[in-house]
Amino acid sequence: MGQLSSSPPPSQATELRRWTLSEAADLRALRASLHEELTGDVLGEGEALDEVPELVALIATELATNALRHGIPPTVVRLLATDEYLILDVADHDLGSLPQLAEARPTGDGGRGLELARALSLDVGWYATGTTKNIWASFPRTARLSGARRA
Repeated sequence: MGQLSSSPPPSQATELRRWTLSEAADLRALRASLHEELTGDVLGEGEALDEVPELVALIATELATNALRHGIPPTVVRLLATDEYLILDVADHDLGSLPQLAEARPTGDGGRGLELARALSLDVGWYATGTTKNIWASFPRTARLSGARRA
């Protein structure tokens, strides 16, 4: 199994929004709330996201699912921003394990969240605090997103 590099997200990032999840049922609300935060619009039932907001929501869901499944709750998802980037930071309270990239698995067997994050984001890393293990992924902050309201 591979490992992610250990590094914190850019220090100049500011927090736009924070979500605390305790179970998988919280993921749907996370996706809808992320969409509203990034676009200023409420996501309708069955409505698809556009480009960067869709990628951010997908990776947030994947990383939060990993944290809920393999970490110690609660899972905390933060949306951070710099002038150029949006950053997802997903924390769980399991300091006893390191994030691992899955070995090659057949499609449909799961375990691809970190690989998706590496493939669809600009950068991915992880770091630990005194109480949490955090995985982060960065995305370009497009013109459409730059007008998103701040929390």
